[in-house]
Amino acid sequence: MADERGRRRVLTGRVTSDKMEKTIVVAVEVVHKHALYGRPIRRTHKFKAHDPTNRCHVGDVVEIRENRPLSREKRWVVSSLVKSGHADIPIIDETATAQAAS
Repeated sequence: MADERGRRRVLTGRVTSDKMEKTIVVAVEVVHKHALYGRPIRRTHKFKAHDPTNRCHVGDVVEIRENRPLSREKRWVVSSLVKSGHADIPIIDETATAQAAS
């Protein structure tokens, strides 16, 4: 079935925004050489990707794959979470620690 629809592109990038419901913005960085000077040129492309479970957050590295149009700007779907960008910091209640100390 995948052969019928053609090959779907897969890109890896960093999540820059997760403020929308079930949608994230992924920045994919592309480095290529300048044609004349040979210097590396860094380009960043931003894609809106569908995240149905809202599991991706800012700073995460994700893998997205091409999909049919889901909305006006969404043509990508999150296929996997490669690396989490932040660790959860536990919130300590100050009154509980003060009571335990005394």
